Amino acid sequence: MMTRFAVLLQQRLRRDRVQLPLWIVGTALMAFAGYAGVSQSYATLADRQNILAAALANPVILMFRGLPSGTSEGAFLAFEILPWLALLAALMSTFLAVRHTRGDEEAGRAELVWATPAGRRLPTLATIVHGLLANIVLALLTSLALIATGLPAAGSWLAGAAAGSCGIAFLGIGLVAAQLMRTSRGANSLTVWVLVATFLVRGIGNAAGTPSDDLSSMTSAWPVWLSPFGWAEQTRPYDADLLWPMLLGLGFGVLLAGAAVALQSLRDIDASFVAERRGRVSARPALASPHALVWRLTSGSIIGWAVGGAITGILATTLSGLVDQISGENPAVAEILTKIGGATGGLDEVVVTVFFTLLGILAACCAVQTVVRARQEEARGTAEAVLATPIGRVRWLADYVIVGLFAVLIVIAAAVVAAWVGVWANAGDDSLYRIVAVAGLGQAVAAAVFAVLAALAFVLVPRATTALAWSLVLLAAMLGMFGPLFGLPEWTANISPFAVTPVVDGSGVDVRGLWWLVLALAAGGAAILALMRRRELAPGA
Repeated sequence: MMTRFAVLLQQRLRRDRVQLPLWIVGTALMAFAGYAGVSQSYATLADRQNILAAALANPVILMFRGLPSGTSEGAFLAFEILPWLALLAALMSTFLAVRHTRGDEEAGRAELVWATPAGRRLPTLATIVHGLLANIVLALLTSLALIATGLPAAGSWLAGAAAGSCGIAFLGIGLVAAQLMRTSRGANSLTVWVLVATFLVRGIGNAAGTPSDDLSSMTSAWPVWLSPFGWAEQTRPYDADLLWPMLLGLGFGVLLAGAAVALQSLRDIDASFVAERRGRVSARPALASPHALVWRLTSGSIIGWAVGGAITGILATTLSGLVDQISGENPAVAEILTKIGGATGGLDEVVVTVFFTLLGILAACCAVQTVVRARQEEARGTAEAVLATPIGRVRWLADYVIVGLFAVLIVIAAAVVAAWVGVWANAGDDSLYRIVAVAGLGQAVAAAVFAVLAALAFVLVPRATTALAWSLVLLAAMLGMFGPLFGLPEWTANISPFAVTPVVDGSGVDVRGLWWLVLALAAGGAAILALMRRRELAPGA
């Protein structure tokens, strides 16, 4: 049995030999770069005190940052990036869990393995061990990166372990989702929604907490104990250095992993506990075209991203007044938001720019998920049935790109309309209508770039399409949102399409990097059309 287990584990390690190092090294580099940014941008104790005081008074900042736990460099670094380190570990773990369970089962590989002496349970156990090892290595490298900056070793080890424990918790969530849902796409969607919900619950718990008298730390409210991200933050690295909250994540992940093994024994191969929605006996006339089929396959996820866009839009304009009031008492709020947003106007414009940068990332994720569906259809063999009709390869891929671009417009439009409603409901400045429109259109162009990049990845490196497309979005998001805070050179942030979109500049509009974004769209579109003509089908994972 041990020999069979070793073979299965080796197969998983070999299959993930590119993806996992990217996730792990990227997380460690983020921790290392985060310290450089803190030491440069907030070098003095007064700077860190001002930012923490602003955060404790502003629920917006607490939603997107960690738990304030002191003014030392280490504690401030944990406040800045620990939730994001945990988020990277969680995404890595959920994708890993689904890929090696429901993904293999959906592709037919699991049935072949289950027919051998390995049986049904051993492959799942190999996946569990594989995920545990990945998170242990992530925790070790992240801790070593923090120690290399000169931070205290005890807090560094705890910060890395806290991120890894959150990853293990979501490893269990991914394993259970793979048993519940009929497809890997459904399982991944479920885990992402759980991830987003628990991340927001953590933020709500911090925002509703009780600040200390010196405005340097926060005692969180009870909702944080409902989230693995909250458990990771409650370790308070470089301050209290509490070990036991991290054990909640470890125990939760192991418990769910055991539940996943038990659930697997209760179902047949290729079955699920959440039944797949039954289709119509006969298709509607509207489904006669290939682009209508693409829309039918992707509409559910597009609607979900649009809801997220609408929430982002209304927050952008309803919270600007609160931030303006707080910044009057503490100028550090305006400074940190201006660094992220890059806008040069009033604070309300800066707040809109910051939220719409986040919106651009959401729209890009929606576009990538839509275009990557082409690779999923090709790998499963269903694309071959479509291409056997008079529909050509270029037209087939173009439909995915067109729907992806249309999805971007839907997400952005939902946000713009919601933001305008927020301006109207709060009797805001009429200039905000124009600021919102410019920010929305700019982020739509930035997000469209990633639809084209995902299609290029599909044409050039089909088997790496999913990993490469999502990695590009993640890298651009990190550079665009955190590059200025980490003290990176300006040119590194400008690599990100999200950071160079047009902004309102007085009575005019500063187009910034709009023209190179449009050029990238045109060049990428032309390359897709030319290269796809000669590309053959590449089935399989």
